Formats: sequence, structure tokens, C-alpha cells
Amino acid sequence: MTFGIPNFIGDMVREYSPWPELALGINVILAVIAVLAVGIGSAPILIYMERKVCAHIQCRLGPMRLGWHGVLQTVADVTKLLFKEVYSPKGVDTIMYYLAPMISLTAPFFTLALIPFGEQWQVIDLDFAVPAIIAINGLGLFAILLGGWASNNKYSLLSALRSGAQMISYEVSFAVIMLFVVMISGSASLNDIIATQSGTVFDWWIFKLPVLGFVGFLMFMCISTAELNRAPFDIAEAEQELTAGFHTEYTGTAFAMFYLTEYINIIGASALGSIFFLGGWQAPLIGIESVDNILLAVPDLVWMFAKIYFLIWLYMMFRWTWLRPRIDQLMSFEWKFLLPLSLILLALGAVFTAMGWVL
Repeated sequence: MTFGIPNFIGDMVREYSPWPELALGINVILAVIAVLAVGIGSAPILIYMERKVCAHIQCRLGPMRLGWHGVLQTVADVTKLLFKEVYSPKGVDTIMYYLAPMISLTAPFFTLALIPFGEQWQVIDLDFAVPAIIAINGLGLFAILLGGWASNNKYSLLSALRSGAQMISYEVSFAVIMLFVVMISGSASLNDIIATQSGTVFDWWIFKLPVLGFVGFLMFMCISTAELNRAPFDIAEAEQELTAGFHTEYTGTAFAMFYLTEYINIIGASALGSIFFLGGWQAPLIGIESVDNILLAVPDLVWMFAKIYFLIWLYMMFRWTWLRPRIDQLMSFEWKFLLPLSLILLALGAVFTAMGWVL
């Protein structure tokens, strides 16, 4: 375990306790609590933020009645979901029906456990973190397919199949973009990827490779939006066509798990975007010593979350300003445009790396 606070407490236990083996257990428990806190604690903030971003884009006020500017509206909604009756329609596969939201909620926490939120704020550092994240993403797809199939609802099943086709397709380009970053960084470790961007903002991959890096960043944002099943690529729901989508038959806490998964996933995707292209938890230094000293005084954890919330804001702006394409247009966009472009980007990255033009 390489999580900052658990290591500090674990060292104290190891030094002063007659049972030093407790240190590992304390590390694990605190690491789990920290990951849960990041995911679950951020969800109400993001729900409120989503509503306000949507409202201002559409020239509305959004939630205003409960609390100052409606800050308690999310609390009221969560309370309602927790106490709402959980029932299933006739004919469902009960075990699979209730297993699907649990799997859906488990997958994004695995990703958060691999994210370095600061120099000493990471649960576990894997040398093969990027391939592990690619593998973990498949669990979310499995949960959607399982939930739609087990619901005994033809609209839910159709939605799950459409979502499966979309996520499998965009998973290919998503993996290629991540491999592009691995290639130019020379490592599949997230900490190593951040280390290759140390210095000023011009050493971040989005600026370090002025054309390839910026194009890669735009493609990452576009592809990850489809991976997150967010509008305008929310074909898995498409309320006008498929009622509420694959989770039509879910209520109460079961529905809340699917809803919470979306916001934890957006945190994970934004964290990866900041690590791959924006220097991760490193301060945005500009090369002026007096200014850089001020920027370095800000904790790395603050810089990481600032970048994460900036990318989340971009996701939300993207969602509420673009129209949803048809399913055939969405699939054509992936196979006829994004995938060839991502492969070209990967090939150019290989040329730049081989010629020594990257570092």
C-alpha cells in the first residue's frame, strides 16, 4: 500500500504497538475508507454541479428552494431513494437482477484505487496500471448487459445490447489512446506517466507534443464520453426511445447504485485525463520563480482535484450543448473516424518516439 495517511498511521502502529502486524490491516481499512470517501463524497457535489451547469446553459436557475441556492436538494433526493421501496417485476432473474448494480458500483472503485491523487495519496501503484484499467472497464459493460437481460423487459434488453455494442466499440479506441500515452511516456505506471511531465505546463503532454498531444486530449474526451454513456452518446438510455434504458425496472437503492456509478466513473475518467495530458497532481508551473513558489505552496491534492473538476465541467458542457446522434451515426463515428484516427495517432507517436522527438 502506498496511501499517504494509512502509511503514516501504519508507521506509528509498527513502531509503538506490541502488535506491529496491525499496521497492514489499518492501511487496508483506511485505504478503503479513503476510496469510498472520494467516490461517494463527490457524487452529491457533482449532481448539484450538473444541475446548475444544465440550468445556466438553458437560462434557468436550477435547484433553488432547499438550502442556499438549492444545495440541499441532492440530500433530499438521496434520502428519498434510500427509503423508497425496492421491488422487482415478475419474471426477473432475481440473483442476477440484484447482482448487476453491485457489479456496476464495484468497478469504478477499482479504478479509483489505482489513481495517484497526490505524491503520497494513492492506494496502490501498479507497474501495469493502464492495462489493469482497460480490463476493469469491462466490468461496467458486464453489469449493464446483466441488468438489462435480468430485468425481463424488452426495452431494457434492447438498451443493454445497444450499450454493449457502443461500449465494446469505443473501448477499442479508448485503449489505443491510452496506449499512445504509454508509448510516449515509456511506462504503463500512472506515477511514471506523471513523472515524464514534470517541469512547467509546457512539459505536459497536451503541450509537450503540440499537435499530437492536443489531438489526443480531444479524442480522449470524446471517446471517454461514449465510454461513460453520457449525452450526447447516452444511447444506453435514450429516454425518447427506450424509456429509462437498461435500468428502467430498477428502483430505490438499486437504481441509486447505477446512478452513483455514473458519477464515480466520471471522476475516474477525469482523473485519467489529467494524469495522461495535464501533468496529474503537479502544480501548473510557468517558469517564473516568484509565481512558481506560490503555486508550489498549494498542496498537490488540491491541484489534482482542480484539474479533475475542470475536466468534469468540460464533460458537463459537452453533455448539455450537443445533440444526441442516432445509433447508426454513433457507431459509424467510431469505426469510420475515431478508430482510424486513433491508430494514426498511435503510429505517429511510435515515429516520434523512435526518432527521439518526444523527450
